[in-house]
Amino acid sequence: MGIRQIWITLLFSSFAYGQFGEVKVVFDNRLLKVHQQQNILPLKQDIARFIKMTRWDEDYSDLKIPLHIQFIFEGAAQKGAQETYLAQVLFTTGTDQRYFDKSVQFPYGQGGALYFDLVQFDPLASFLAFYVNLVLAGEIDTYEPMGGTRIFEMSREIALRGTASDFSRGWSDRAKLVNNVSTNFGLRKAKFSFYYAMDLFQNGEMDEAILEYKNMIKGLDEVYDRSPREHYTMMFLKAHTNDLAKILQLLGQKNMLRDMMELDPDNLEIYKKALD
Repeated sequence: MGIRQIWITLLFSSFAYGQFGEVKVVFDNRLLKVHQQQNILPLKQDIARFIKMTRWDEDYSDLKIPLHIQFIFEGAAQKGAQETYLAQVLFTTGTDQRYFDKSVQFPYGQGGALYFDLVQFDPLASFLAFYVNLVLAGEIDTYEPMGGTRIFEMSREIALRGTASDFSRGWSDRAKLVNNVSTNFGLRKAKFSFYYAMDLFQNGEMDEAILEYKNMIKGLDEVYDRSPREHYTMMFLKAHTNDLAKILQLLGQKNMLRDMMELDPDNLEIYKKALD
C-alpha cells in the first residue's frame, strides 16, 4: 500500500468528513438588472453550503479540496414564477484542475434549498454536482490508480439526465467533456504516478520515486501518442513544471528531463535550465 493510500485510509476512520474545504463563490452580475442582482444575493452562500455539506462520496472523506467558482451572468428572463438565469461558470482548484462552462441556464428564486438527487434532475443543483464530481474524481485519481472512475460515472449519468431535461442547454457538451476526461487514461496514470512519486521523494525513498516518475513518463507518452497537446494534460504539467524539473534535477534524471522537454514544449526552458 502506497503512502497516499495509507494516508487516505487513516482519514476514513476520522469522524469529520467533507470532500471540499474552502469553497469560494464569486459573482460577476454587472449585466443583470438591479432587482435580479438582489434576487441572487443569497445564492453565493447557498452554493458554498451545498458543496461543503453534501457528502459526495462515502469512501473518500475529509479531502478538503479547495474550490473556486466564478459565475459570469449574461442575463435573465422571467419564466413562470421564477427568473431563469444564463451564465458562464469557471470551476478551479487553484492547481491542476480547471473547467470553464460557456453556457448554463437555470431558474432561481429565493427560499428554495439546493439539494442533489441523481434521479430527480435540477438545473442548478445537477449542474454544480456534475462539476463537483468531475473535480472529485480527478482528485481521487491522485490517491488510487483510476480511483475516480465510479465518480466520473456519476458525472456522466448527470449529463445524460441533463441532455433529456427541459434545461438541456450545454449538457451534450458536458457529456463529451466527462467522456474525454475519464478516457484520458494516460493523464490519469501520469497524475497518480506524479503525486505518488512526490510523496516517495519527500519520504526519502528515492529509488521508488524514480520508478514512479518513469511510470509518469509512460502515461504522458500515452497521451502524446493520442493527442500531443491535449488541453488538460498541458494544464496539469503547467501547474507542476517547476517542482517536477527541480526534483528530476536533484535525482540526476537527465534522460527524464530530456523526455519532458519533448512532451511539454511549452515549458521547455524550465526543463532545459534544470538539465544545464
